[in-house]
Amino acid sequence: MKWRQNLPCALFAAGLCLVGPWALPLGPIPITLATLGVYLAAGLLGAKKTAIAVGLYLLLGAFGAPVFSGFTGGAQQLLGFTGGFLIGYIVCAFLSGWLLTLCRKNRFIPLALLVGTLALYALGTLWYAVQTHTPIHTAVVLCVVPFLPGDAAKILVATTILIPLRSKRHVLHQSTTT
Repeated sequence: MKWRQNLPCALFAAGLCLVGPWALPLGPIPITLATLGVYLAAGLLGAKKTAIAVGLYLLLGAFGAPVFSGFTGGAQQLLGFTGGFLIGYIVCAFLSGWLLTLCRKNRFIPLALLVGTLALYALGTLWYAVQTHTPIHTAVVLCVVPFLPGDAAKILVATTILIPLRSKRHVLHQSTTT
């Protein structure tokens, strides 16, 4: 029955493959819906399974599946100047999922997702600055500032979706264990 335990990871990886390629090119780093997928997975699967789902998504992309922004794929995407954001999805997924497991109250959902997003920004921006030889303050202006409104909206949407789903999951889990 191990496949049943891993099925959610595969389903969320597939979901990331569906939403990840759709991008709005805004400067050097495109805006995608992949972060929203990471947020939802973190809220429903927890740290480990979300990190596995994101890892599967990245692995598919690394092997050439066109699942990254703009329907691109290949290892060069992970090694290029946006690679830190792609790898940062794992950090965001794990950290957000871990915090959401620790703090089960719904009011902490936005904070947990924000902390994961800040880790994503830090890794992605640092990677971008190193890869492009850009001063860190310029990299922050290019790689963080334009994303703040969109990521705030994605956190709001994810929170709105997660509150009822997490409550139902908790009720379902209690009814199957009693």
